[in-house]
Order: sequence, then C-alpha cells, then structure tokens
Amino acid sequence: MRFFKDVSLSSFTADFVAVLVGFTSSVAIVFQAALAFKATPEQIASWMWALSIGMGLCTLVPSLWLRKPVMVAWSTPGAAVLAAAGLAGGYSMAQAVAAFMASAALVTVFGVTGWFEKLMNRIPVAIASALLAGVLARFGMQAFVAAQTALPLVLLMLGSYLLCRRWSPRYAVVSTLAIAIIYVASRAQFTGAEVEFGLTLPVFTAPEFSWTAMVSIGVPLFVVTMASQNLPGVAAIQAAGYAGPDGIPVSKIITLTGLATLVLAPFGAFALCLSAITAAMCMGPEAHEDRSRRYTAAVSCGVIYLVIGFFGAAVTGVLTAFPKELVVAIAGLALLGTIGSGLSLALRDESHREPALITFLVTLSGVTLAGVGSAFWGVVAGAIALVIQQFGRAR
Repeated sequence: MRFFKDVSLSSFTADFVAVLVGFTSSVAIVFQAALAFKATPEQIASWMWALSIGMGLCTLVPSLWLRKPVMVAWSTPGAAVLAAAGLAGGYSMAQAVAAFMASAALVTVFGVTGWFEKLMNRIPVAIASALLAGVLARFGMQAFVAAQTALPLVLLMLGSYLLCRRWSPRYAVVSTLAIAIIYVASRAQFTGAEVEFGLTLPVFTAPEFSWTAMVSIGVPLFVVTMASQNLPGVAAIQAAGYAGPDGIPVSKIITLTGLATLVLAPFGAFALCLSAITAAMCMGPEAHEDRSRRYTAAVSCGVIYLVIGFFGAAVTGVLTAFPKELVVAIAGLALLGTIGSGLSLALRDESHREPALITFLVTLSGVTLAGVGSAFWGVVAGAIALVIQQFGRAR
C-alpha cells in the first residue's frame, strides 16, 4: 500500500502533536458543554466517542482517497457556545441533540450548494493569509508566555528547536518534543491522570425538537462553527497550497462534516468542522518536505482519533497528563513556519497591506461580539478597510 511507503517519522510526529494540542487545549470545554445539559458520565464518554469517531473518519477517509491532508476537528467555539446556552436556558439533552441536528443540516446545505466556498473565493489572498496568521499567532505567543511558569522547560525547548532547525530541519519538532518529554519525565512533572482502560460505549439520545432550542442553540452553533472554524480552516487550506481544482474540495468536505454530525448528533457530536490549528501542523513542511506525502500525517491523525473514540477514557487521560506548558510550547514552535508564511503573504502586496494588517490584529485580539469570534470580525474589518481604500479606483 502506498501509504506505508509515504509515511515518515516527521509526519507521524506532526499528527501526534496535532492530536495532543487539539485535545488538551479544548477537551475541558467539551466536558463543560456536556455538563451544561446535565450529561451523565456515560453520556460524556459518548460525546467523546461520537466526536472522535466523526473526526477520525472525516479525516482518514478523504485523506486516503484524495491523497491530500484533510483535517477535521470539533468546533471549540461551538462547545463554548453550548456551555453558555445550556447553563442560561436550562435545555435538556434531548433538546440540545435536536439543535445539533438542525445546525448540521444548515452546514450540509452550505456545503452542497457551494455557498461557503464561493464566499471564500471572493476573499483576497492577503486577507485570508492574515486571518490564518492571526488565528495561529495566539498559539505562538502562548509558547513564550509559558516561560512565566516553566522557564527552564521553555528555554530548553526553544534552544533544542533552534539547533535542530539548523542541523536537521525536518526533525526539529520531533526532536524538541522528545527532549521535552525526557526532561519532564526526569523531573516527575507529568500531572496525575485517571486512566481507565475499556471500550467506550455510545449512548443514544432521541432528539426532542424545540423552536426555542433551535434559535438559542442551533443557530448560534451554526454561525460560530462556520465563522470561527470553517473560515480559518479554508484559509489554512489556501495557505498550504491545497486549494483550487486539483486541491481539497472544500464544499464536499464541509458537506461530509455536516452529514457526519447529523448522523452522530444523537450520540453527542455537536459540530464537526474544518480544522485550522491542527491543519497547519499537518499541512506544512514540518509534516514532510514533499507536499505529495503530507497526507500521511492526516491519515495517521485520523487513526489516532479513532483509537481515542474506542478507548476514549484511557487515551484522554494519557494526553491530559502532559504539562500545559509543554503542550503550548510545542504547539507554538510547530506553528512558527506557518505563521511566518501567512504574514509574508499577507504583507507582500502593498495595496492590501493595511487591510491585511487590520485583519491580523483584530483576529489576534480574540475579541468576541454577538457571540461570534474574532476570526469572523477580522475578515469583516479587513474587508471594510479594503473597500474604503480601493473603492472607486481603477482595477
């Protein structure tokens, strides 16, 4: 099989870092969202099963089929919306499931019709690149903020990364991660985690349709998922050079995520979407120097997601045992190249430089207005600035 010929240590490391960052950075928000709807421990485990199985299949199958790195994740901003809506509205789990299905149906419509992809194609490259750089730059900043609480570890990782980038760029991330793990293990700094071995069993919840739940949960979940997740997700695809007729079919992948969410929603999959942060890790040169072989990182990532789905409690316990500083530091270092490339593309064209810079700064700010995250407002601000500057000028 071609996959086994194309896979490499660097691609496997890229997918491991992506899974590590993806789970440890947001799994607590997913737990809070489930608890907001009074979920039982069995239902919380089912949520992790459904989300992991959905992410695994939607990442693994298209990546193998297209031989392109397709990365799908759960909607972290969506989980935050659910946590707030569940506590404020007092909705039941059954009503929440119906809202998940309504949101998934809207995502499917936007995928089938191609409306979202057409909208993204009208956004200038400079704005899209600035959007991606702004989303990722927050992770880059957190890598150095971690020095406040773990200075020796961060300095060790930074020094290891810089030396490895000079002598062996392809294995810089894997070498840095290995050195960090050895250092943390030698100092017994892994946090205590409850590891429970056994298969995770899905729990079915029949949907109970409620108009108030649809408006209060379903619509905000759809808007946030499209604006704060799929928008930068497409930007990541464009920045990595996988857009266009021969690239990743964005509309079909969005349709796939919508259908997968629709099927898995009764088991707890609230929103599957395109990934931006983990996609940047698996689509860049750190995954593999050969672009045609980077799909192996996404395939491996999909396999790990499936393993987490079937053995969710045990694997999640192991992943969350890593110190927070190690996770944010390795994420920031792994994304440095993509952040630099995004800024370079965003600021290259002088006529688009200021609108792109506005997009970058608004996105980086993390501002949330009307429940919608900074990724959406960054694009809006950049587009307004571009229109004001370019309106009336000759093409």
